[in-house]
Amino acid sequence: MDLILHHYAMSPFGRKIRSMLGYAGLDWQSAITREMPPRPVLAQLAGGYRKIPVAQIGADIFCDSRTIAAEIAALANKPELALENLDAGARAWAGRADLDLFFPCVLAAGTPAMRRKARESMSLLDMGRFVLDRIGMSRKAAVKIAGFREARPLVLDHLAQVEAQLQGDFLFGAAPTHADFSTYHGLWFIRDLGESPLVDDFPGTLAWMDRIAAFGEGGRSEIAPQQALDIAAGAEPRSIPPAAQEDPLVGQQVTIAPSDYGQVATRGTLAGATQHSWILARSASGLGTVHVHFPKQGYSLRPVGRDSA
Repeated sequence: MDLILHHYAMSPFGRKIRSMLGYAGLDWQSAITREMPPRPVLAQLAGGYRKIPVAQIGADIFCDSRTIAAEIAALANKPELALENLDAGARAWAGRADLDLFFPCVLAAGTPAMRRKARESMSLLDMGRFVLDRIGMSRKAAVKIAGFREARPLVLDHLAQVEAQLQGDFLFGAAPTHADFSTYHGLWFIRDLGESPLVDDFPGTLAWMDRIAAFGEGGRSEIAPQQALDIAAGAEPRSIPPAAQEDPLVGQQVTIAPSDYGQVATRGTLAGATQHSWILARSASGLGTVHVHFPKQGYSLRPVGRDSA
């Protein structure tokens, strides 16, 4: 059963996963969603979770690019794509690129070319809604988000670090790892979508970006979002190993939410817990039971009780 990716074209984290799929050489199905909520199909599949992309294999739903990357790593037998398989230095690099540098890269890409492409992909009304949505998200974020004046210096410093790190073809050796794809998507947003010259003074970084781009996107085929619901309805979640059912909260109602930004909780029954992930069982109208997978890192789990109901 192919992986389904719920995404949209201009999503940086969507680009991260599409590039991983290209490197992995996997066939996958593309289900295009809106740039912002409401997203009715994803609301059925993943509850309140609002970040993009979301992946799906049958009735198993994978939230956050870290969890999706771990699935791709397992499917393609490329363990270097799973963040948890990297050493501490590479994990720290990837975390900084995904969290600390993400918003500065987005702000630095605010060029006329970017605004033109946004107008081409969204109506004026949706553009206004999108801007208000992102402003609201940043104001409610639990992490400090750089402002416009801070963005450019932060990105230039980041580019200098990338240039210095590139002693070979990729950041941490002869083959790409999760850290390469975490670094690539923000710079892709600046260079490819924003058409900004900001990266032009870093030739090693430009060549590295071209190597990542050359992987392509894998075997992509398009499906309608409704087809993804039909696939989930016709499948059963995969079995959970006994070792993942030993957490004392398994069987209890809980909520899981990102702890950085987009902090909307998904509620369900904790069905499993591994070293790096939680599995939430949800009953969705017309779908039966789906299992929603979240990473532990960067997320918070709370039991549903008298104080949180």
